[in-house]
Amino acid sequence: MKNPTFVNGEYYHIYNRGVDKRTIFGDENDLKRFFQSMKEFNTIDPIGSIYLNNLNNIRNKMLRNRIPQKEKLVEFICYCLNPNHYHFILQQTVDKGIAKFMHKLGLGYTNYFNEKHKRNGSLCQGKYKAIHVNSNEYLLHLSAYVNLNHKIHNFKMLRNSIPQHFKSSWEEYIQNNDSKKENGHFCEKDIILSQFGSAKDYKEFAEDSLKIIKENKEIKKLLLE
Repeated sequence: MKNPTFVNGEYYHIYNRGVDKRTIFGDENDLKRFFQSMKEFNTIDPIGSIYLNNLNNIRNKMLRNRIPQKEKLVEFICYCLNPNHYHFILQQTVDKGIAKFMHKLGLGYTNYFNEKHKRNGSLCQGKYKAIHVNSNEYLLHLSAYVNLNHKIHNFKMLRNSIPQHFKSSWEEYIQNNDSKKENGHFCEKDIILSQFGSAKDYKEFAEDSLKIIKENKEIKKLLLE
C-alpha cells in the first residue's frame, strides 16, 4: 500500500528520485554527505546542522567526553544510493519517526546540494514514496531489490567515460560478521540474515532473486506498488 500510515515496528520501502530525473549524487563527496546525513539526522534530538554536530563531536573527543548515544527515529535495514534516485528499507522506531527523519534528511541534503551547485528549488521529485512491507517474503525479496538496485538499472562505475556514483548496503550484507570495514554495522541486518545459514547463503538468494526480478516486469512493478 502506497503512502501508508506509519506504525512503530513495521517495515517500509522508501524511495525518491531527482526532479526531472536529474542527478542528485554527482561525485563521491555528494554520496559521503548524503550517507553522513543518513547517520546524523537519525535522532529524535535536533542537531542544528551537520557542521555544528561535527564540531560538538570533535570537542567531546578532545575533552575525552563520552559522546552520548541518541535515540533513533528509524532503523535502516537496507539502502541503495544511485546517481539519480535512492531506495531505503526502514523500520519506524518512534512515533512519526519516518516522517521526521525524511524531512530532516531531505531538507539538509537539498540545502547542501543547492549551495554547492549554486541552484535553488526542490532537488527531488515531490514527497518521497512509501510502501508498507506487509509480509516476510516481500521483505526478503525487497532486500535483494534494494541491496542490488544499481544492478537493476545497470549502473556501473564508468559509462561513456562519465563516473557513475552509487553506494549500497550490499557489501555490508555479504561481508564476514567479524569484518572491520568502515560503516560495516550501519544496517540492522538480523531480520534478514537470521533467516539464512550464512552471508554466503543470503548472497546466493539475493542474486537469484535479482535475476527473477530483472526478467519479470510484473514482479519488478509489484515492488514499487
